[in-house]
Amino acid sequence: MNTTDKIYVAGHNGMVGSALVRKLKNGGYTNLILKTSSEIDLRNQAAVNSFFEAEKPDYVFLSAAKVGGIVANNIYRAEFIYDNLMIESNIIHAAYKTSVKKLLFLGSSCIYPKLASQPLKEEYILSGYLEETNQPYAIAKIAGIELCNAYRVQYGCNFISVMPTNLYGPNDNYHPENSHVLAALLRKFIIAVQKQLQVVEIWGTGTPRREFLHVDDLADACLFLMKWYDEQGLINIGTGEDISIIDLANLIKNVTGFNGKIATNPAKPDGTPRKLMDITKLKNIGWTASISLKDGIEKVYLELLQSNVFYSKEAF
Repeated sequence: MNTTDKIYVAGHNGMVGSALVRKLKNGGYTNLILKTSSEIDLRNQAAVNSFFEAEKPDYVFLSAAKVGGIVANNIYRAEFIYDNLMIESNIIHAAYKTSVKKLLFLGSSCIYPKLASQPLKEEYILSGYLEETNQPYAIAKIAGIELCNAYRVQYGCNFISVMPTNLYGPNDNYHPENSHVLAALLRKFIIAVQKQLQVVEIWGTGTPRREFLHVDDLADACLFLMKWYDEQGLINIGTGEDISIIDLANLIKNVTGFNGKIATNPAKPDGTPRKLMDITKLKNIGWTASISLKDGIEKVYLELLQSNVFYSKEAF
C-alpha cells in the first residue's frame, strides 16, 4: 500500500475509523476518501455502488458499524443486525465489483461462543452458542467474516477479517445507556468526583474478566495487517491480558481520584464470564500492543477533562 493510493475509511468519524485516519495521516498517506453518514447511507446498496464506481478506491478499511454496549445491543436488536448486515454486504460486494486491491473488515470479539475455552482462538468461531444479549450484532459480524471468505474463495478477492478485543480511546461513546463498559465506568467515576458522590455502582457482580485495547494500538495493528497479512479466515487483535470488572473499576477509581466506595449490582447482567483473545497468530507475524491499560486510561481521562465533555447538562 503506497502513500498515494486511494484509501477509503468507512466510518471515519467513529472511534475506530478516526484512529485509522490519524494513523494513516501520520504515516504520510495523502489520498484518503472520507464520507459522512449524511453524505452516503451505507445501508443503501445503490448509493454504495455509485460511490465505489465514482471513487474506485484501491484499499478499504471497513470500520463502519452500528455499535453499542450491553444495553443497546439487547434493546435495539433489529437495528444491530439489519444495519450491520447491510453496511458490510454493500461495501464488500461493491469492493469486489470495482476490483479493490485489498479490504480489511473489522469484526468484534463477541463473535465467539459465550462459553468458549479461554483464551479465544480464531478456530473457535461457530463452535457454540453466542452470548444472548449481543447475538444479533455477533451474527452480523460473523456474516461479514464469511462474506470476506466467500469472495476470496470464489472471486480471488484479497479481503481479510480482523477481530479486535474490547476497545477504548478518543471518540469513544459515553452515552449513559449505550456505552461499553470501560467508557461507562469512566463516565460514572468522573461524574461521581464532580458531584462528590459517596458510592459508584457497577453493573453485575464485578467478576467477569475483559481484555482492553487502546484504539490507537488497534489502528497500528490494522495498518500492519493491511500491509503484511493476506490469509483467509480471521485474526485476533488484542493485548493477551485481561482484568476483572471490579479491578477495572478500582483502577479507574484511582486514576480519577474518587474517594468513595464501589458497589456491585448483581441484579444487572454480567454478560460473558470471560473474553480473552489468543493473539499467538498476531504475535507470530510480528505485532504486539504498546499502550498499557493504566497508561491508556490515564491518557483518555486527561483528554476527557480537557474536552469538558461531562460538564454539559446532557452528561448528567
